[in-house]
Amino acid sequence: MELKDICQYVSDRVATTSLSTSNYISTENMLPNKGGVVIANGLPVGNAVAFAKDDVLVSNIRPYFKKIWQANKNGGCSADVLCFRKNENVDNKYFYYLLSQQSFFDHMMLGSKGCKMPRGDKKQIMNWSFDLPSLEEQKRIADILSSLVVLYTLPQLYCINPVSCLK
Repeated sequence: MELKDICQYVSDRVATTSLSTSNYISTENMLPNKGGVVIANGLPVGNAVAFAKDDVLVSNIRPYFKKIWQANKNGGCSADVLCFRKNENVDNKYFYYLLSQQSFFDHMMLGSKGCKMPRGDKKQIMNWSFDLPSLEEQKRIADILSSLVVLYTLPQLYCINPVSCLK
C-alpha cells in the first residue's frame, strides 16, 4: 500500500486573523525528534493551511529533523508544514505512529531537493510504501506504542534532568 491510498494533503485555508499563537504551527515552533510543538512567537499575515484535530503535521523543510505532531485541536499551519488527513480505514493513533517511523523520514529525504534547506517532494512523499494491518490490529499496535511512550516519558515528568535521575 502507498501513503496516497490512506490519506491526502489538506489544502483548505484559514485566515491567520482567526488564529492565535497557540493554534498556529510553523516549522519554527515544531520541535525536532518528534518533540511536538510549542507556542508560536507570532502570526504571519494572510492565510494558513487549516488543520483539524487528529491531522498529522510534518515539517517539509529539513525532514531529517523529524518534526511531527498530531493535532490535538483545530488551527492553521504554514505552507512549509505538510498536513496529512487520514481516511476512515486508519486508526488516528496508528496513523501518527506510521508517519513517525524512521523509514518515512528516510523516504522524505530520498526525494528532497536543495542542499542547505532540503524540502520534500510532495508527490514523491505520497508514494511511500508500507503494509497496513486491519483496523483492529492498528488499534492494538497503537495502544501498545502509546503505553511505551508513557513509560518512556514518565521519568521526565518527575525529574528536570532525566539523565541524573538514572544515576
